[in-house]
Amino acid sequence: MTDSIVSINGTGMQTLEILVLLTLIALLPSILIMMTSFTRIVIVLSLLRNALGLQQTPPNTVIIGIALFLSLFIMQPVISDIDQNAYQPYKADQITQEQAIEQASVPLKQFMLKQTKIESLNVFLKFADMKRPADLMKVPMHVVVPAFMTSELSRAFLMGFLLYIPFLVIDIVVASVLMSMGMVMLPPSMISMPFKLLLFVVVNGWELLFSTLVSSFN
Repeated sequence: MTDSIVSINGTGMQTLEILVLLTLIALLPSILIMMTSFTRIVIVLSLLRNALGLQQTPPNTVIIGIALFLSLFIMQPVISDIDQNAYQPYKADQITQEQAIEQASVPLKQFMLKQTKIESLNVFLKFADMKRPADLMKVPMHVVVPAFMTSELSRAFLMGFLLYIPFLVIDIVVASVLMSMGMVMLPPSMISMPFKLLLFVVVNGWELLFSTLVSSFN
């Protein structure tokens, strides 16, 4: 009788673990977007494509792939911390599932708080009717995540604005030259695009952009 109860409980716990694992897998895209560097990178790359005047080059799949692997590179210390302090002890049956989830959230929260503006954090603390604690790690995750996302969107659009400026100057110069030559019917974007691409290649734009994105998280 005791053996059957243990067997039932063991089966129940295993089923519960599988259910939690499937839930985490279903939430993985949301976690990737809302709690990592993915959003900032993909927005900056999309704004760069628009600044160059290119409609579908590079295509969305390439942009998402670049953003994904850059995010994995940036988040590698966080992933290693989660693996060492949460997954491996849980795999070795040293901690429970609840403790593993709690310990896994610590490096993620640290990463998000480092990238979160104090103003954004204060706004959502005010919405939640909470005072800012002396130790920011005590701020609950449901406050940290939207504050982090607000900061990420703000930084991404600021970087996009800075990317637009040199290409906008090229558009203005080309449009002025065409107007002075009386070539009003010729679209300036058609003439300026090769010069934008040339500028981007000459300054080694991809390497410069990727290094700036990575260093912006450090």
